[in-house]
Amino acid sequence: MVRIDKIYTRGGDGGMTSLGDGTRVSKSCSRIAAYGDVDELNAVLGMCLDQVSDASERALLIDVQHELFDLGADLCTPPAADSDKKALRIGAEAVKRLEAAIDSANENLAPLLSFILPGGTPLASVYHLGRTVCRRAERGMQRLAEDEGHEAVNPSALEYVNRLSDLLFVLARRAAGQDEVLWKPGHAAST
Repeated sequence: MVRIDKIYTRGGDGGMTSLGDGTRVSKSCSRIAAYGDVDELNAVLGMCLDQVSDASERALLIDVQHELFDLGADLCTPPAADSDKKALRIGAEAVKRLEAAIDSANENLAPLLSFILPGGTPLASVYHLGRTVCRRAERGMQRLAEDEGHEAVNPSALEYVNRLSDLLFVLARRAAGQDEVLWKPGHAAST
């Protein structure tokens, strides 16, 4: 368990922060940006939780929030720190759990006949927001891999955020129900 007695440390006042292995880096580096996007995504999922009453969906979102903290820990600890094998890493089992959740949530949805516009219901809109933040987190993780080398990012972590954006899309569809808004190509030009 983590214990935090003091919220401010003044250690980041000069624009630097510490990674999980103690290395000091700029707050603008791609590793910090990547787990910052994951943190923002977790906040959006908190907004979703505020609107979800279904117990199984709530449990799923809470599990994902915990896994996103695990993902943040994964991203803030460079692979070289794995020499002691104690670094927390997202694994293939987390990806499989998301795939099962996607299949379950998608089971009773009508086939897609068009792209979907974000909206329909307040919860669907927040799920779509989460989906887009998740895609940004994925792009940030890919940027980190390109900046530091592909071994700098756990491959299961990249798979996890890719599946998570799919899950959020399916949950948005389910939340919109009959109010789902389909894209009509050229609609604005025809009105």
